[in-house]
Amino acid sequence: MIRGIHRQAPALIVAVVALVAALGGTVYAAAKINGRAIKAKSMPGNRLALGSVPGNRLKPGAIAGDRLAPGSITGIEVDASTLGQVPSATHADSADSARDAGTALNAVNAENARTVNGYEVGCGAGTRPFGGACWQTSPSQAALNAPDAAVACAGQGGELPDALSLAAFSQQPGITLANGDEWSGDLTNVSGADLYAAVTVSSAGIINSAVSTATKKFRCVIPLVG
Repeated sequence: MIRGIHRQAPALIVAVVALVAALGGTVYAAAKINGRAIKAKSMPGNRLALGSVPGNRLKPGAIAGDRLAPGSITGIEVDASTLGQVPSATHADSADSARDAGTALNAVNAENARTVNGYEVGCGAGTRPFGGACWQTSPSQAALNAPDAAVACAGQGGELPDALSLAAFSQQPGITLANGDEWSGDLTNVSGADLYAAVTVSSAGIINSAVSTATKKFRCVIPLVG
């Protein structure tokens, strides 16, 4: 029996030594191996403990969006410049474009409103829009008889106003008819060749009449179309 044990002693000793060496190597490995000693891509992700790798050690784009847990990324952590335009924002841009187009169209319409059948329209200096025409804001400097007053207005491309319109114009702000009445283009009666009276309007807007040979001041009404 003792002889059998003696014969096995060397083998037993070798086995014990091997066991000690193996255990010592495991302890050494546990103490000496760290993240720096691991070769890149040699360890799959499912072998890492949760929370063992901080976010700043991950390569950009390494984790796809469908691998993130809902609510794990907040708006503060998202780079807004990397996001595309959302549909509602596209609609907002369209609304801005529509508003700009509308403004441009209104401007074109406003410009077109200054012309009628290709003719420029508007009131020149010394006139004011009233009743669809341009009325002179001041009476004539010279007093003329009724026929000559009508000729003077025709020479300016206009005519004497009718009596009721002249009376209404006399009530406009800043408008004062000449003292002694102004001529209108209306006639009251004709009693013979060149014997007639024309309607006049006073500075107070009162309608009267005077023989056509009398001299009075007047103002002309010029069409908008120039």
